[in-house]
This record gives sequence, C-alpha cells and structure tokens, in this order.
Amino acid sequence: MILLMKSNSKFFTVCLLALSAVAISCDDSDDGGLKTQAHDDNDMMAIMHNMSTEMNNMTMTNDADHDFAMMMKMHHQGAIDMGNKELQKGDDATIKAMAQMMISMQQTEIQELQAFIDSHTPVASAEGEMWGMEAMAAMERMDNNADLEVLTGDADHDMAILMINHHQSAMDMAQSLLHHGHHDQLKEMATKMIEDQSKEIGDLQAWLLNNKNY
Repeated sequence: MILLMKSNSKFFTVCLLALSAVAISCDDSDDGGLKTQAHDDNDMMAIMHNMSTEMNNMTMTNDADHDFAMMMKMHHQGAIDMGNKELQKGDDATIKAMAQMMISMQQTEIQELQAFIDSHTPVASAEGEMWGMEAMAAMERMDNNADLEVLTGDADHDMAILMINHHQSAMDMAQSLLHHGHHDQLKEMATKMIEDQSKEIGDLQAWLLNNKNY
C-alpha cells in the first residue's frame, strides 16, 4: 500500500510538471507567439458590424429579387470597405491584390444591382418572405462565426479570415435566391457570385494555411 501511494504521488508530480510545461508553451506574452486583438478594437470587425447593422435595419419588401439586390449592395459595400482597409494597412502582396480585384468586381456588381432596383417594382410573396428568413439566418451565421474568430490586428490575416465568413454568407443568400427568386438577371448574378466567391474562399484558405506564423 505504501509503495502504491508513493507511485501515485510520483505520477501526480509528473502530471503537474507536464501541465506547467504546456501552460508555459502556450503563453503568448513575450515569446513571439500568437498575438490577439479584442474584436471591439479591430478595424475589419468594425466594418463587419456596421454592415450587419445596416442590413438588419433594412425594410424588407418580401420580394426576393428586390430584397436580394438591396441587401447585396450593402453586403458588397462592406467587402469594398474591408478591401480598402487592407490596401491602407496590409503588407502582403497576395492579399492586397485579392482585395483590389474584389473591390473592382463588387463595385461593378453594385452598379448592376442598383440598375435592377431602379427598374423594378417589388411585389411581396410567400417566396420573398422565405428568402428574407433564409437571408437573415445566413447573416446571423456570419456574425456568429466572425465573433468566434481569433483576430490579431494584422490586416492581412484579419481580412483573410473574416472575408471567408463574409463570402460564405453571400453565397448562402445567392443560393437561396436561386430557389426563391424569379428574375433571370438576378439569378445569373447570384450564380456568378457563388462561383467567384467560392474560388476566393479557396484562395483565402490557401493563403492562411501557408501563412500560419502571422
């Protein structure tokens, strides 16, 4: 019995030492480890929050095509604002080039969306109401996922990781429009958004995997 107690005591001591080593290795204070930034202090997150607030405050018409165009204008503007912040504060040539390309593409799409809005009279329907519910669910997922991300204050990293969530919500809304929308012009735009932003998500993920020491 005494031998067993001594053995257990030694095992407990070893476990404590191992846990201490893990705690020290995870300390990011002064050893060049991962530095984090509070979400409330992060420039990219502030843009995401402002965009979400604007979209959530939009008066829905329950016309799927019209509401998609209205909301996607705001959604695109959020991406443009994040892209401009990346050009201002980023260092990585790859992410800056992606930001510039995204700005150009989404500025063009905003013009096309506005042209549709100007020429279209919304008509409420059950399909439109369903699209609105699915769009709000997509935005809620985006907000929740973004709030779970670890942000560093590094514009390149934060742009990449938040834009993945941003693009996924756009793809979800576009996919919903393909089910509930009626206008071929908007459906063609939605299909293109899904294709373009799916590729961009892949490119952003690849960059993050190749730049883990941000």
